Amino acid sequence: MTTTANGTSGTRGSTGVTGGAGTAGAAGTAGATGTAGGGAGRGTTAAGRLASLGRAELTLLIRNRTALFVALLLPALGVVGLSSSLEQIDLGKAGMSVAEAAMTSGIGMVLILVVHLNLVSAYVARREELVLKRLRTGEVADREILAGTALPAVGLAFAQCAVLVAGGVVLLDLDAPARPDLLIAGVAVGVVLMAALAAVTAAFTRTVESAQITTMPMFLVSVAGSGLFFPVELMPEKMASICELLPLTGVMTLVRAGWLGGAESGELTGAALTALVWVALSVFAVQRWFRWEPRR
Repeated sequence: MTTTANGTSGTRGSTGVTGGAGTAGAAGTAGATGTAGGGAGRGTTAAGRLASLGRAELTLLIRNRTALFVALLLPALGVVGLSSSLEQIDLGKAGMSVAEAAMTSGIGMVLILVVHLNLVSAYVARREELVLKRLRTGEVADREILAGTALPAVGLAFAQCAVLVAGGVVLLDLDAPARPDLLIAGVAVGVVLMAALAAVTAAFTRTVESAQITTMPMFLVSVAGSGLFFPVELMPEKMASICELLPLTGVMTLVRAGWLGGAESGELTGAALTALVWVALSVFAVQRWFRWEPRR
């Protein structure tokens, strides 16, 4: 098999691929994923292939205790930490209470931790164990491989966001979402954006261990500048205008407007355009730079 430097082209007819020994954690059952991918390749529909890849990836996620802890418990712990930090801030100027700010920020934490952080490790592990390379020898399209790998994280993110909304309404006496359609759209765009950015980050990540470092910039920038720990509305005007251009800021604006209401149409349009531009840039970057070959 021959591929270009960015791995977006190459002969897909070759089948002489040998897999390396499985490593601990997410990459430990690479052979199982390869088998599932082979089964997916014999499917007649894209939906069937995606379902097979998703089932294999879900099995790997369940077996990886570290990834499962990050996906299930860290967002909840993050909401608790957010509540403590937000109590020190006067949120009256932003038009929201501590509970409202913490729960909407919790959705942002889910997007970062469950989708972005988890998927960077997953993409790197599958690449280094030659799983992605084996899958490309079948009829599964490149976009199906990436989407199938992301399916469990995406489903888990939607489920946790739903739990946060239900918990906020039932346990914290928050109002029901003012614009459910806008809230769902914001989460959907955020999931797609974080998944695409995860693939971009994976392209520059050499090992699963180094993913803890390469994912840190996205985490810190989003937490500090996209309104998770400190609402953008309370920032100085010049700083706020810069932070509004960050990848997750537009998504958070849509999420908060969908749950809490009160946003103007012009603000929502700008937030939606910013988020969609980041999605388009991320998809282009994946097509240009994503690596299918191990970085050894």
